[in-house]
Amino acid sequence: MWMTSSLPLLPNQQQHPLQLPYSVSHAFSFPSPSTTSGFAARHNPSLTPHGPRLQLENIYQHPSDSISSLHHMARCYENSDGSCYSTSSGRRMLLFMSSTSFLFPPHALPETLHAAKLSTIQNSLRAVLSKAKAAGVLRMAFHDAGTYDTEDHSGGMNGSILYELDRPENVGLSKSLKILEKAKREVDEIYQASWADFIAVAGAEAVFLCGGPAIPVKVGRLDVRKPDPVGKLPQETLDAVGLKSCFQRKGFSTQELVALSGAHTLGSKGFGNPNVFDNAYYKILLEKPWSTSGSMSSMIGLPSDHALAEDDECLRWIKVYAADQVKFFDDFSSAYVKLVDSGAVWRNDKV
Repeated sequence: MWMTSSLPLLPNQQQHPLQLPYSVSHAFSFPSPSTTSGFAARHNPSLTPHGPRLQLENIYQHPSDSISSLHHMARCYENSDGSCYSTSSGRRMLLFMSSTSFLFPPHALPETLHAAKLSTIQNSLRAVLSKAKAAGVLRMAFHDAGTYDTEDHSGGMNGSILYELDRPENVGLSKSLKILEKAKREVDEIYQASWADFIAVAGAEAVFLCGGPAIPVKVGRLDVRKPDPVGKLPQETLDAVGLKSCFQRKGFSTQELVALSGAHTLGSKGFGNPNVFDNAYYKILLEKPWSTSGSMSSMIGLPSDHALAEDDECLRWIKVYAADQVKFFDDFSSAYVKLVDSGAVWRNDKV
């Protein structure tokens, strides 16, 4: 993918009250002292029963007992007049979570808010991404993260691609950036998302949109303000020995090299349907159609793709993934997460 120049949306659901980790009654109310005094006495003796108070059930529920992720939270909660305020959009949900933070135990709040931020990014991307644009977006993620070098700890997923668009290997990525800019502007109205986070999540969303696995990408990366060193991306003319050496310097095994190369199943390189993420890449590598002279099939793939099929160690994994798409999806997901975490500088509240 770089060797060139989580969740699905929930279906519409019937609106019902939002179920938070602390069970909340269906409406805001102004209970009498007798309603709140029992709860206050049992849970915090310093609380007094005067003034407006949110009516809570007496039983505390740990967040893991109520929701497995923010995506399973209800889509709205009721106002006191019975009307329903939707939290189905990422923006409204994040604002709602911020305004009701007192309902969450302190240890659960950072993780919950991070989940809301991730959901906001995902929803904004799903509004602008299409299958035809997915390959370019995934390529941008690879080219941003693929500069990492374990020897000098330079490069990695840090948003530096914004300063590297004029490099020959990044030709065409400015179009992908324009796609993401619109979505990022909407997210930035809520909170300042780093480009590193945005591109990392965008690559995962591109894979999922085209039928690939849902990849659990974390958020919390910081951006840099300068380009990464030149010459760090794998060159498309490398042979298998050169490819394995290049990926080893980035901290990746031969298996991870072969798994990540499966991203070439998207796009116009000739590996099956250009808009479907599957294991067709490996099946076609085994056929070696480029070896047929005088036909269009000789144009399939890059020299680096051909090199993988000629190497015994790489060929072993090519056969595994050609026979087992589930295995490919699992290994690609793990390798992608490792890739977009490589070289990243994290905020203190990373989850």
